[in-house]
Amino acid sequence: MPILKSTEYKAYSKFIENLAKKLTNFYYLKLNKPFKVSNKVRGKGYDPVTSADKAFEIFIRKEINKKFPSHQIIGEELGHKKSRSDFSWVIDPIDGTRSFVIGNPTWSNLISLNYKGNPVLGLANFPILKKYYFNTSMNAAYVSDNGKKRKININRKATFSNMKLSAAFHGSLSLNKQKKIPQILKRMQFPCADALSYSHFAEGKLDIVIQCGNKIWDIHPLIPIIRAAGGIVTNWKNDDPKKGGNIICSANKSLHNKMIKILKPVTK
Repeated sequence: MPILKSTEYKAYSKFIENLAKKLTNFYYLKLNKPFKVSNKVRGKGYDPVTSADKAFEIFIRKEINKKFPSHQIIGEELGHKKSRSDFSWVIDPIDGTRSFVIGNPTWSNLISLNYKGNPVLGLANFPILKKYYFNTSMNAAYVSDNGKKRKININRKATFSNMKLSAAFHGSLSLNKQKKIPQILKRMQFPCADALSYSHFAEGKLDIVIQCGNKIWDIHPLIPIIRAAGGIVTNWKNDDPKKGGNIICSANKSLHNKMIKILKPVTK
C-alpha cells in the first residue's frame, strides 16, 4: 500500500485535528437547532438526510478546498469532485443520521484522506461527546476526549472465550441467514453504534465489531485508525475492506481467522 512521507503525515494529521475542532464549533454555533429531514429513498425503506448533513459537508469541502484545492473530494451528499491528484478526501458528514434525528449523541463526522485510492488518515469526530479519534501515521492512533489527547491501542489479549463483541446487520442479513451463525448471535452482548463502535474497538473497549452494508464513506475514515491502533479490518471474505460492504474488525489474527470461518455460511 502506498505510504506517505513522515512530513506529509504530520501536515495532514495536523489539518485533520484542526478540522475536528472546527466541526464541533460549527455544530454548536450553526447547527444545534431545529433541522429539516427528508427520505433519500422512495417507496420501501427509510434513509434519512437532514439539512445538517448537507451543511456539514459544504463546510468540510470548503475547508479542504481552501487548503488543498487540487485534491479530489468524494462526499455522501454532494458527490465527487474529480481531479488528477493522487489525493482524495472521502466524507460522511453525519454518520448515524438516524441517531442525529432522534437526539442520540453517538453520531459523528467521518473523513478520510486517501492516497492512490487507499485510506491513509482518518477522522471520526463526535461533537456531542466532545471527542474525536484520528491517526497520525500507519502505527499511531489517538483519541482526544474533552481536550485530553492519548494514544490508543486495541486489546491484543482478547480470546474467543472472553471477547467483547458488537454486531449489527442493518436489515441486510435475513433471519434465516442469522440462524446460520449462532456462535455470533449468542455473543452479541454490546450495542452497535455505527462509527462509535469501530472507535471503541480501536480504543480496546471492544474486541470484535461486525457490520453490514458499509458504503466507502462509512468505513474509509475508520480503516487507518483501526490499523494504526493495531487492529485487523477486512470484509467478511477476509479481503480488502476499502470497497465497503460487510465489514469485520478483530483484535488479533487468531480471533479474526476464527470469526471469518464462523461467518462463512453467510458469505456465499
